[in-house]
Amino acid sequence: MRTNGSPLRTALALALLTFSLVGIASAQSTSNPASPAPQAANAASGQSSGQASDATIPVGTVITTANWQQYKQFMPDGMVTLFEGKTDWKMPNDIAMTIGPTVIHPLPAGYMAATAKYSPTTKLVELPGGALTIDGYQGGMPFPNPTEPHRGWKILADFWYRYIPHIVVNTPDNRGFTCTLDSVGDVNCVKGLWVARQLSYNTDPDTPATYPGAQGKYYTTWFMIEEPEQQHYTTTLSIEYTDLSKPEDVYTFLPAMRRTQRMSAAARCSSSGSETTADDGRFGFDASIPDFSADLVAERKILTEMDIKSAGADFPGNYAMPLGWPKPSWGQWEARDAYELDIRKLPAKAEGYCYGKRILYADKNFFGPLWEDLYNPRMELWKVALLQPIVTEVPRLGLQNSSGAWYAHWWDLQSHHATFQGPLDGHGYNVLLNDNVPSSYLDIERYTTPGGLNQVMR
Repeated sequence: MRTNGSPLRTALALALLTFSLVGIASAQSTSNPASPAPQAANAASGQSSGQASDATIPVGTVITTANWQQYKQFMPDGMVTLFEGKTDWKMPNDIAMTIGPTVIHPLPAGYMAATAKYSPTTKLVELPGGALTIDGYQGGMPFPNPTEPHRGWKILADFWYRYIPHIVVNTPDNRGFTCTLDSVGDVNCVKGLWVARQLSYNTDPDTPATYPGAQGKYYTTWFMIEEPEQQHYTTTLSIEYTDLSKPEDVYTFLPAMRRTQRMSAAARCSSSGSETTADDGRFGFDASIPDFSADLVAERKILTEMDIKSAGADFPGNYAMPLGWPKPSWGQWEARDAYELDIRKLPAKAEGYCYGKRILYADKNFFGPLWEDLYNPRMELWKVALLQPIVTEVPRLGLQNSSGAWYAHWWDLQSHHATFQGPLDGHGYNVLLNDNVPSSYLDIERYTTPGGLNQVMR
């Protein structure tokens, strides 16, 4: 693999995004006004109280470069840009996107029960300087029927606390990958193991809401590089906290130095070796959400592809090159109801930030990300990303869209680079979830604390 920059910077940039597999000061509080029972039913069935268009695409339609303009209303701006072919990244001439039925998998009963129980007492809180946070959250969806005021930010909170299995693991025989593609077609990959764990607000069967000894921690992700050999054992641990105003902590174990370093909060925008930053992690957006505004731009159907099993496990073999778009063999596409959010750093915190705005398309049923358009500080379209949560069987809960496994495609329109991520599946599964996780990965000290990084090479 070819890398740029210092070993620490490269390891951080690649590790932070490879493990993206997988989220009060004095103020005036606003209660969530919705009644939980009908909201929970709507969320579980994929319905919404919004005024989204009923227009859709007939099942069996095949979208190509010849007819794509008929379906522009179902495409994010970045997808339209790829079809227009006005940048170096463009759709292959033989692209074929077959439309299948839109399939709604009900969210887990425990998650919806927590939504019904706790959402009536979850409050949005206005902080000084225009920041927002929530108070009283204990599990489930904080705002199952988001309404004004601050409707867009409430949807962002639902995105942050969307359902994910309480533990998600890649084992040595099924490693995760991040592969980069440069302007001359060179491919460089990092492969490794990860353990993602939700430590608070759990709703899975026979799982404590908060793990003993993990109070104050919400979500952790541990990732260890196995390939290339010169970076073997480099391990990164990120820690998200239940206090939304507390920034994420990131620690990296450097095997050559036999010690752990803490990442500076000022490095959130730095990237090396990939088109992604720390704030693009954990399924597309991994930042302190009180530092951002979020406005609802629209509710509309968006094209996506999720029931894809192991179709994208081999890069670049399973991809339509040179773009790296999913081949027709990946399966059918769906027109999903989505929220289009405009997310920006608050003015008081925006100086020096890498993005002018992030347009995030979140599914209205499970609140997972489907697509992102990222703009630079001059508000020029910079990067676009197709994000594909993989439909997976969760033990005792059935099929879920938000399973902790995904394929992600990031295209930098300005530098003509791209990054692709996913699990390598050669054994009939993408990830191990909940009851299927080997007991050796359940060690909270080893996989969720900075001290555990000292055990990496033992």
